[in-house]
Amino acid sequence: MRAVFLDRDGVINEAIVRDGKPYPPDSIAELRLVAGVERALDQLKGSGFLLMVVTNQPDVARGRTTRENVESMHRYLSERLPLDGVYCCYHGGPEDCGCRKPKPGLLLQAAEEWEIDMSASFMVGDRWRDVDAGLAAGCRTVLIDYGYEERAPEGAPSARVASLPAAVEWILEQAR
Repeated sequence: MRAVFLDRDGVINEAIVRDGKPYPPDSIAELRLVAGVERALDQLKGSGFLLMVVTNQPDVARGRTTRENVESMHRYLSERLPLDGVYCCYHGGPEDCGCRKPKPGLLLQAAEEWEIDMSASFMVGDRWRDVDAGLAAGCRTVLIDYGYEERAPEGAPSARVASLPAAVEWILEQAR
């Protein structure tokens, strides 16, 4: 099996940008799908890819939101989009877990559970953590570059694009 791993905030739904940095929505009421996400994911699904969301949600550990709130957003997304799985790290920065991106734990867990060939798979994200996690897991990586004011990935992404539809177009070209 091959998969496209997708970060959540900034890739599936719009991130809330404050002072040049992206933040997750606080509730379903603030959750807005990225333009073109339904069609883009349908194209990937139609080409035989599994679709896996891999997301860090450290605000749970920091006490800014609840796990139930985050999981309600994941249910909402799963009901509207052709997602096969949602893998989430709820740890904050100080914990040394293996699942918080840029570590590859979430991707590797999905790969094991779904028998995914990582060399035939892709990680799509909008931050350095996503690219580094994908590279560490053995995927090709696509950075949706929104020009956030943060550090660059340790490794170069396989592609740098301006939107999810552009990322999907590049992935489908590579998969041919």
